[in-house]
Amino acid sequence: MSDANKAAIAAEKEALNLKLSPIVHLPENIGVDTPTQSKLLKYRRSKEQQQKINQLVIDGAKRNLDRTLDKRTPLLPQPDYPQTMTSEMKKKGFNYIYMKQCVESSPIVPIQQEWLDHMLRLIPESLKEGKEREELLESLINEVSSDFENSMKRYLVQSVLVKPPVKWLEDEGGPLPESPVGLDYSNPWRSSYVQARNQIFSNLYIVHPTMKMLLDLGYTTFADTVLLDFTGIRAKGPIDCESLKTDLSIQARKAEEKIMNTWYPKVINLFTKKEALEGVKPENWMHFILKDLLRRTVEGFVKLFDPKDQERLPIFKMELTFDDDKMEFYPTFQDLEDNVLSLVERIAEALQNVQTIPSWLSGTSTPVNLDTELPEHVLHWAVDTLKAAVHRNLEGARKHYETYVEKYNWLLDGTAVENIETFQTEDHTFDEYTEVSGNSVFINWIHYPMVRGWIVKIEDSICSEFEAIKEHALKVPETTEEMMDLISYVEKARTTGIEEHCFILRSFYFSDGFMIIHKNELMAKREKLILEIEKESRRMEEFTEFAELERMQQYVTDVRQLQKRIQESEEAVQFINKEEELFKWELTKYPELDKLKVNIEPYQKFFNFVLKWQRSEKRWMDGGFLDLNGESMEADVEEFSREILRPKERIARKKKEEKIEEEPKENPTLTMCSTVMEQIKAFRV
Repeated sequence: MSDANKAAIAAEKEALNLKLSPIVHLPENIGVDTPTQSKLLKYRRSKEQQQKINQLVIDGAKRNLDRTLDKRTPLLPQPDYPQTMTSEMKKKGFNYIYMKQCVESSPIVPIQQEWLDHMLRLIPESLKEGKEREELLESLINEVSSDFENSMKRYLVQSVLVKPPVKWLEDEGGPLPESPVGLDYSNPWRSSYVQARNQIFSNLYIVHPTMKMLLDLGYTTFADTVLLDFTGIRAKGPIDCESLKTDLSIQARKAEEKIMNTWYPKVINLFTKKEALEGVKPENWMHFILKDLLRRTVEGFVKLFDPKDQERLPIFKMELTFDDDKMEFYPTFQDLEDNVLSLVERIAEALQNVQTIPSWLSGTSTPVNLDTELPEHVLHWAVDTLKAAVHRNLEGARKHYETYVEKYNWLLDGTAVENIETFQTEDHTFDEYTEVSGNSVFINWIHYPMVRGWIVKIEDSICSEFEAIKEHALKVPETTEEMMDLISYVEKARTTGIEEHCFILRSFYFSDGFMIIHKNELMAKREKLILEIEKESRRMEEFTEFAELERMQQYVTDVRQLQKRIQESEEAVQFINKEEELFKWELTKYPELDKLKVNIEPYQKFFNFVLKWQRSEKRWMDGGFLDLNGESMEADVEEFSREILRPKERIARKKKEEKIEEEPKENPTLTMCSTVMEQIKAFRV
């Protein structure tokens, strides 16, 4: 073995002989978690650093907050709230209110009727008249009763309860609170108001002596009057709208002339001196007075159509006409409305040509008139109110017209003719013809149960009697005895009724007193008839003075009324003659009545002709243009031209037959004929 190997082995042995540390025995409590061990085990350096960083951030934020709050306004101190939400004073106040309601809910004796009657007696009678005043009196009574009840409740509360010293409780009848001093209640318009008041004080026309006389004159003349009198319109009964328009127009013209002939000259006399016009403007007061007169007149006309008071509502006459296969009212609803509204326009047109005082005194060629035109709001109010009233009052007539159109339109549109032609082409029994005939004759059946049942019984008995007579008469007698019975039966049926009436006339005895009474009554009837014929003759003479074409509808109505009276007089003549025959007197004759019948016929034809012409002209001029037929219009105008010549020829012939007067007088009827002829010629051109 070499030395090298020996050295290596020695080194390995040396290494194996290293000295190891001594074996240490662990303590017995090495597996138990002690506080010191826990703290060491849970300790983290990163957490401690994070806490330090967070604390630094919080401290910096607090410093910034303190600097910001120091720059702001300091906060108000917190209010000192009471210990409880409801204080003692508030409880007392609520308790008082509750007790007050309980006391007020107790029954209160109402005011005595005698006291109310005594208070009403203190009001003048002039303030109690009128329907509106009755409503005011009722409102006054209710107000007094309410005030009395409230006063009694207040007295009862004050006598039973003691009001606590709470400021927010309402006043319980004590003195009124004093107005605060030192507050400014001025408005933006106060300066202009003060300026206008000072200007009025500096130039106060009302204290001028002449202006005071002008106001007194206007008040005494127009205070209780209006331009037109509307009191007697309803008393006239059914009136034609055109006639009412004409009457009110004439009345307005006369009233205007009366004002210009009475009031206006008195006003002129006040300003005849030059000193009276210095510093004043009378036209301002004059147009105020006249405007107020027109306004009150319009309001009075509108009140005629007040739905709450229909005692003064005018009654307009409307005719249901059938012309040119067309059924319509005349005048139409629109024409009636236009005529009513035109009356407002006619009232507004009055007093528009009144000159101012300086213009009248100077006598200039171009006169200056007062501004008496009614304000637009007054006219709009009147028109709207009248439209609503006319529509409301014509609702019944409109429904009546629709009923006629609905029931009988089949007679006009050709349905009835078509049904008849179709029925005639078919084969039907006699009963079916009878049924159709009854439907054609009696368009509308009205049944009265009691009367109709009685008539049916009579009809049945009559039919049964005639059936029995028919059977006896048509029965062929087999023996002579049956022949004699048949002859006696027919003779009895033919003569029994007549013999009974003759027996009654022969058996009844009229006493002398009875005869005297009836003779006196007959004499009175004869005298009454003579007076009636004289009245009719005088009325007939008035027809010769009729000359206004605008009142043609009224003329036709007057002629019809006179014809009706003549017809009644004829019936009275027939009755009187029968009575005279019974008394065996000489029959009286009345040639004046026959003369009236002959003389009234030309007027009746002429007035109806003129009215027909006026209606046709109005329909052609104001109706729909597409509804016009040129050929029929030309034929109608030609017929009118021929018809107008007939009354003119009759009147001329009558004048020749009568004795010629030394001074010929103008005939109004001929004047109307000439006027209508000119209208027809102008229409044809």
